[in-house]
Amino acid sequence: MRLTQYAAFALILLVTNNLRAQEITVEKIWKKYEFGSANIDGFRSMKDGAHYSKISEVEGKQMITKHSIIDASAKSTVLVSSDKLVYQDKTIAIDDYFFNEDETKILITTNTTPLYRRSFSATYYLYDLKNGKIQSLDDAHQPQTLAEYSPDGQQVSYIYKNDIFIKNLATGKVSKVTENGKTNKIINGTTDWVYEEEFAITKAYGWSPDSKYIAYLRFDEREVKEFSLTYYKDLYPDLYTFKYPKAGEANSKVTAHILTVKSGKSSNIDLGEYEYIPRMEWSKSDNKLILQTLNRHQNHLKYHLVDITDKKIQHKIFFEEKSKTYVEVDNNLLILSDGNTILRTSEMDGYNHIYKLTFDGKSTQITKGNYDIIEFYGIDETNGSIYYTAAEKSPISKAIYRINLDGSSKISLSLETGTNDAEFTTGMKYFVKTYSTANEPPMYSLCDNEGKVITVLEDNKRLKSVLTNYTFSPKEFVKFHSGETELNGWMIKPINFDAGKKYPVFITVYGGPGHNEVSDAWDGNDFMYHQLLAQKGYIVVSVDPRGTMYRGAEFKKSTYLQLGKLETEDFIETAKELQKMPFVDANRIGIQGWSYGGFMTSLAMTKGADVFKMGIAVAPVTNWRYYDNIYTERFMRTPAENASGYDENSPINFVKLLKGKYLLIHGSGDDNVHYQNTMEMVNALVKADKQFDLFIYPNKNHGIYGGNTRNHLFNMMLNYTLENL
Repeated sequence: MRLTQYAAFALILLVTNNLRAQEITVEKIWKKYEFGSANIDGFRSMKDGAHYSKISEVEGKQMITKHSIIDASAKSTVLVSSDKLVYQDKTIAIDDYFFNEDETKILITTNTTPLYRRSFSATYYLYDLKNGKIQSLDDAHQPQTLAEYSPDGQQVSYIYKNDIFIKNLATGKVSKVTENGKTNKIINGTTDWVYEEEFAITKAYGWSPDSKYIAYLRFDEREVKEFSLTYYKDLYPDLYTFKYPKAGEANSKVTAHILTVKSGKSSNIDLGEYEYIPRMEWSKSDNKLILQTLNRHQNHLKYHLVDITDKKIQHKIFFEEKSKTYVEVDNNLLILSDGNTILRTSEMDGYNHIYKLTFDGKSTQITKGNYDIIEFYGIDETNGSIYYTAAEKSPISKAIYRINLDGSSKISLSLETGTNDAEFTTGMKYFVKTYSTANEPPMYSLCDNEGKVITVLEDNKRLKSVLTNYTFSPKEFVKFHSGETELNGWMIKPINFDAGKKYPVFITVYGGPGHNEVSDAWDGNDFMYHQLLAQKGYIVVSVDPRGTMYRGAEFKKSTYLQLGKLETEDFIETAKELQKMPFVDANRIGIQGWSYGGFMTSLAMTKGADVFKMGIAVAPVTNWRYYDNIYTERFMRTPAENASGYDENSPINFVKLLKGKYLLIHGSGDDNVHYQNTMEMVNALVKADKQFDLFIYPNKNHGIYGGNTRNHLFNMMLNYTLENL
């Protein structure tokens, strides 16, 4: 292992006088939230690109206010205040809001109730900024979801009980434009559980630019098997049943449709053979619709163009991408104003890069190099400048860049080493930059599109002041080795570290595709918990194994068909490398992880039983047969096609190897990684006559939070670590 001195170690983390240093506690982290960082709340760029709006509270009144982006001293404008939001003698509380195209009308949501990770229901109200009138979206059909104004501002669409409704604002008439929506059977205009979780979409409909058509997806989930969650609240528990397609099982049959708004009639779009429709996007100027389809193996992506400019539905496939493993779904689908060009990202050349694609199928690569594009922000079409972030300097850092549409004149807009993010205003003239490092909290700055800082919006002065009261050990970036593979990692040494002593090691892991733990970015409360462990005398370590991000497609996809195998080998080899260090107690190495990290912890405690003394697995997958098919099959194909890949890397099949102390934690209301995973692991452990520890949080979902839950959870994990490591 080679230690790398952190280049810009933040002054706030310099070791203070130990006599004055306060003690970090779980309660301070997860109950009092003493170490929470401030951010820029409610920043929402307006159409002119020079102003933003936000929800404000002044003298007990909620307001939506308008502010100048570049002149912080300019007086804000009140767009609407709560004393104007009175409907049937009730004041409407603002949960969120959405403008129409010309920003003369606002949709306001209230009584918002989350469903899954992204979905929600709410009650919507319409407010007209010109005449100051408020009206309910639809008193007869509440709550609704995914409401939006048509581009011409004359109508509002929304979803109610799996059907699409349209309200004509001039007449007040409400029309139900799909007829067959029914829970756990048919869904129109929004998505099923697995699309929401794995394709990150809930909105499955959209207006054409001329407001004459709505494109939407219909999910027929009648053949998808049901899963039930038990909630313990009353004398008799409640059952919640929903459709959840597990690996190898039937999916919803998803079809694409075009609704002609005037007639209320829908037409099916024949897309040929496919399994999934993960993306759908209208052009901003023409009635041209782009849809993406994927096959079941997710290794053949097709781009479809649906053209209704002549009032006829014309369809063609204009581009295809194939892979020996899988093709990542493009989150960066942007149709340019010429109506003939889109920008997308792809790993076609071995790294994730930006491409220009025209409707004649011609693809041109814009960015090039042995690094991955992380996020594509958009394009300023007036000067042909594209903005994005990339891991060009290092897989653990992130910088903001600008490049011309033809691939020339690339420059970095963020010179600091660490992690930089940007939120651009409309028109791409300004952006809010978020910058942090592993040892320094975020700073928010307003910048122009040359990267010049106009003003610092938030420097987290309060948090920095709080941190000066504590003794910290810096997070140092390190390299580990697994065979010939070099792995990125970090290490936090104990407070008052003495190289002549030996210390226990606590390894925190995730390890799954699409997520890195080793990043030069502020890690919030997790960082503080790791500092607490360092305060207690532990070396804290993390490492990104093979299969993780920002090192190219070959590194990321090396775990294909065998999730868990190479990652476990890498964690075991990391632990063995640590054992050889003179300041490490070779007999006291523990591991902890959540979700995929819980899966990794469980494999490490079984396959690596001779190395790891203790493991804490939170909400773990224990057999990929129990997880959803879109995620699992992307990396593993189906159990019928790859039985050995599933069986040879399921910790359930290796419990007889367990030697150390092993704690399983799960929320019984986890709709994502089902409680079933832990129950089946328990069955296997009991059958193998292996002792273990178990804790269940009733009704809690995959995040295991709410009330005192996180405080309780982390206190339990801390005590377990102190007692067993």
